[in-house]
Amino acid sequence: MSIKSGDVVEGVVTKITKYGAFFKLPDNNTGLCHISEVSNEFVKDVNDYLKEEQVVKVKVLNVKDDGKVELSIKALKQKAPNNPRSFKKEKPNVDFENMLSDFLKNSEDNLKVLKERDQKF
Repeated sequence: MSIKSGDVVEGVVTKITKYGAFFKLPDNNTGLCHISEVSNEFVKDVNDYLKEEQVVKVKVLNVKDDGKVELSIKALKQKAPNNPRSFKKEKPNVDFENMLSDFLKNSEDNLKVLKERDQKF
């Protein structure tokens, strides 16, 4: 079985390093899943996500000419939908005249309070 870019295969974690994890692939080839490809979350330590001898489905990102295989786990996981509208506040449809009248009313109220305060002193 020849592995090519885009394939999804099951691999066995053979070694975990500070920069990723090495996998034994079905064709007895070895591949590396870089720390940035382990999860969609920030990964400080690969050991928090993977253990040696663990069987994991991985996606083949690239097979280099020298036989090195680049793997990804996060490419198989769906990202949370990015919905920018959910963070926006809905502004009421207010025209300029209403905004101006509200501003003037608030200004008059504030001036009235300030004048009362000045008269007390």
